Amino acid sequence: MSRKLIFLAILLALTIAGQVYACTTAVISGRFTRDGRPLLWKNRDTGEPDNKVMYFTDGKYDYTGLVNSNDSLGKDVWIGMNAAGFAIMNSASYNLNPKEEADDAVNEGKVIKKALQQCATVDDFEKLLKSLPVPHGLEANFGVIDAQGKGAFFETSNRGYVKIDVNDPVAAPMGYLIRTNYSFTGKPDQGQGYIRYQTAERLFYQASATNNLTPEFILRDAARCLYHSLTETDLALVQCSGKDKFVWFADYIPRYSTAASVVVQGVKKNEPALLATMWTVLGFPLCSVVCPVWLNDRHELPELLKAGQSGTAPLCDKALALKERCFPVRRGHGKDYLDLPVLIGSAGDGILQKLAVVEKEIFLETNNALGSWRKTPPTATAIKQEYDTLDRMITEAYQRLFGL
Repeated sequence: MSRKLIFLAILLALTIAGQVYACTTAVISGRFTRDGRPLLWKNRDTGEPDNKVMYFTDGKYDYTGLVNSNDSLGKDVWIGMNAAGFAIMNSASYNLNPKEEADDAVNEGKVIKKALQQCATVDDFEKLLKSLPVPHGLEANFGVIDAQGKGAFFETSNRGYVKIDVNDPVAAPMGYLIRTNYSFTGKPDQGQGYIRYQTAERLFYQASATNNLTPEFILRDAARCLYHSLTETDLALVQCSGKDKFVWFADYIPRYSTAASVVVQGVKKNEPALLATMWTVLGFPLCSVVCPVWLNDRHELPELLKAGQSGTAPLCDKALALKERCFPVRRGHGKDYLDLPVLIGSAGDGILQKLAVVEKEIFLETNNALGSWRKTPPTATAIKQEYDTLDRMITEAYQRLFGL
């Protein structure tokens, strides 16, 4: 078999294996971020493309979280933060449990919800894991941060866990931990996401070395990265036209199945925990923009992120409408082929390029507000006013640029 045929066979195998729903995640120590605040990131890959944000008051602590739109009661949460400054997310792991212990139940979302309800610290979460009955139907990497500067991944199997501390210079010499869909303490060469891990590691290493570990870097350069670490293809540099406009799209950090990208920016010690920010890109990230969330006394959320009368969030609806333009082939494996010029135009007129300008304005507006609030904490009214400003900016931009 020729080298070309072998390479194509490898790519086909990777594509088939990559159909397992996956995530790319990171925990970043505040000792290494530009502003000293810890960060928690999740690119969520799922079979549920419609996501929303919900505000909860059903626990010891109020909390907000990312939820499937068809989960009207919010029984499962996939990343969130609470009023104690604690935040948590997960990525599925596929190399911790033996095959004979495979469990069809997906309990990770319920564990995240329970943790947000009752945990204030990383140590509290460890106590929660210890309290769960065994076997507990888990195979996941849980990432957590708290308001005391602690952060960790808990590689959690059906019968136990291993904690990896982001402040341990041996485990995280550059101040971050990355996980995709395998665990470092699991079986070697099993699981998913090795290509995505290598891509993310390359990006984060450079960002840490240049003091650029920020929410903007993660959401702009990592969550939407179009570099492929195996093929060394960078779609951002590819010029397509005519018959060559479709490109194979698998094993990039953003995937066809990516439904949201969220960064929780924690607080420094002695800062009010309510200043933690959940930077939320709802819907397919290449076709969406960030919208921040804060906890507040009136339980307000941006209108674009919460479910409307249709049961879905308006920003997610807009992003999914644009996603259809990027993947116009409906039959067969059409979802594996991206219409690249729709996303990145040679004249700078692609969806991703237009939205990058909008998102830059959102970060500027929001960081100005946060700068003021860190001196004088905001009232719920001030937060609502900021939400109204951002809702208006984003709504007008999608209407002006795309007629949505």
